[in-house]
Amino acid sequence: MNVKLISSELSIPTTQIEQTIRMIEEGATVPFMARYRKEATGGLDEVQIGAIKDAYQRQIEVIKRREAILKAIQEQDKLTPELRLKLEQSWSLTDLEDLYLPFKQKRKTRAILAIEKGLQPLAQTIFEGRLHNKIQEAKTYLKKDVTDVDSALQGARDIIAEWINENQDARTRIRNLFNKEAVISSKVKKNKEEDGVKYRDYFAFSETLSKIPSHRLLAIRRGQEEGILSVSIAPDEDKALEQLDRLFVKGTESSKDELILAVSDSYKRLLRPSMETEFSNFSKEKADISAIQIFSDNLRQLLLASPLGQKTVIAIDPGYRTGCKVVVLDPQGTLLSDTVIYPFDRSKEAAAVITDLLQVYKAEAVAVGNGTAGRETEDFVLKVLQQLGKTDEIGLFMVSEQGASIYSASDVAREEFPDKDVTVRGSISIGRRLMDPLAELVKIDPKSIGVGQYQHDVDPSALKSALDTVVESCVNSVGVNLNTASKHLLRYVSGLGPALAQNIVDYRQANGAFQSRQQLLKVARLGNKAFEQAAGFLRIDQAKNPLDASAVHPERYGIVQKMAEDLQTTVAELMHNSEKRRQIQLQRYVSEDVGLPTLQDILKELEKPSRDPRKPVQKFSFDQSVRKPEDLREGMVLPGIITNITAFGAFVDIGVKQDGLVHVSQLADKFVKDPNEVVRLQQVVQVKVTEVDLNRKRIALSMKGM
Repeated sequence: MNVKLISSELSIPTTQIEQTIRMIEEGATVPFMARYRKEATGGLDEVQIGAIKDAYQRQIEVIKRREAILKAIQEQDKLTPELRLKLEQSWSLTDLEDLYLPFKQKRKTRAILAIEKGLQPLAQTIFEGRLHNKIQEAKTYLKKDVTDVDSALQGARDIIAEWINENQDARTRIRNLFNKEAVISSKVKKNKEEDGVKYRDYFAFSETLSKIPSHRLLAIRRGQEEGILSVSIAPDEDKALEQLDRLFVKGTESSKDELILAVSDSYKRLLRPSMETEFSNFSKEKADISAIQIFSDNLRQLLLASPLGQKTVIAIDPGYRTGCKVVVLDPQGTLLSDTVIYPFDRSKEAAAVITDLLQVYKAEAVAVGNGTAGRETEDFVLKVLQQLGKTDEIGLFMVSEQGASIYSASDVAREEFPDKDVTVRGSISIGRRLMDPLAELVKIDPKSIGVGQYQHDVDPSALKSALDTVVESCVNSVGVNLNTASKHLLRYVSGLGPALAQNIVDYRQANGAFQSRQQLLKVARLGNKAFEQAAGFLRIDQAKNPLDASAVHPERYGIVQKMAEDLQTTVAELMHNSEKRRQIQLQRYVSEDVGLPTLQDILKELEKPSRDPRKPVQKFSFDQSVRKPEDLREGMVLPGIITNITAFGAFVDIGVKQDGLVHVSQLADKFVKDPNEVVRLQQVVQVKVTEVDLNRKRIALSMKGM
């Protein structure tokens, strides 16, 4: 493991990296290390620890590949001490593959065929610049399968072309040129103009590869995969040939003439296609990283959206023809009742049903899905609340339905509600999403939530890994109620996973609610390591030990107990008495493995046990004068909610069943490089309508001057 390289790459001291890697190898998770091992990591945050973990895993891949290459070359009996040293000193997969290229088993290439014809000595003479009379010298190689001088020289050039392609210096120079100056170009294929109208911007397009934004590159690649666009990646050809000529063209005039031809052939036939593939893959990987980062940022914001909390909720999935599906959920999200109303055909009857549900179940909020008929259903419920005089008492909220249909038809939903149809399950999901977005959204494949850009075009495994990391981070930053959490939420708790999450639920069902964190050790297959990683993120409300409801880790309970004893009080009193807490002298409790960072975290937790980092939910209302795109006029200023953020701008729901786009250039009165600098998902904003294109279904908005 090359710790110095990771240190240089991340600008983190080697001692912190070594400690972090040691804990990773021992099975520690990123959230656990960031929260409970600050002394060991030197106070690194989740992002830094995650970067170390990624770099560590990349080096593991390099080590494995290096071992395979060393073995392969060794088996050919061609592993020299010099080559071994070069391989062992390389920490780049690209460099390793360049070193291995001459030793790879090849199909019958033109060079191999020429070598089999005995033309390698002629190639060597030319390559070393010692060819004087090419006709006379080539004639000495004529035989049955080499019938003329041109064939002999061509075969020699084929061999040289392969040598050039396999030359590490040549590949490095051309790679550097591609890196700096390669241009990606696209053009429409013949007779594909009508089929590919959505790719019209790329019918005759070119841009420097290093500067192209991820969304444009992914759009071009999608057009290529759909057979609409032909795409090429290359720098200026003359510059590339000039670099290679300087490296290889030397010696006698006869040698130079042949070498110029060999260099040109090598670049066009071998080196350029190889580099084009490499940079196509590299640029795709880079675009994937950018797109995945955008998706991850959006997902984090969505998961940490404001929760209503544990309240009795009426949730409505709107609909015209088939009616509105209504459910009542208790504060734990348990289904109490479900029915169907038809507020647009039988409004009096529907109003009576809602009134009855509000009174019988003493509902504290109403959640209405924002899909078809959402605004109209919201109007209907508002009138009912106004007639009852409960508009201040009972909250009315519009809730995003994105992903609810995916959940309602999933195995997860069928397992939870086997005797209910998809419409009822959808309503339940809407209500639960209002109560606790995080707990509900973890049940849905993040790709189905509808935030991000080109998520279906990026590497699926990289996307899943990144999104799982985000979900894990969010779940552990908020904390999980051990006695109410679903297995889908528990699986993301540090150190658990699907199997232990299921075992916890099984134990809970068999033995009742957990009374203490220590009980976790009675769960099947949940050992000391999993307990260490998970316990601090699991909460038990109203537990006998008040610390079980806090983020204080059980391994530090003794310290808190000592603090209480020193102040001649109890732990419970210490948590409720600010005057007592102010008397704590943290320096007294510093030890070899517990430093001030951990002690400061403990004190913060005692001040506000189980604090939720999420902000409280806010009410929001659309402009009542606009209901559909046809109602919009240029210059209108409207309230809206940010529904998606991409590299090129933010999409805003203004209540017309079609989101408008605030281009990045219209997000603020200043230059904005990254939309996340100025807007957040679910943020309430004021926007101005700048253009409405009904034919293309586009709404352009601006936040300048707002």
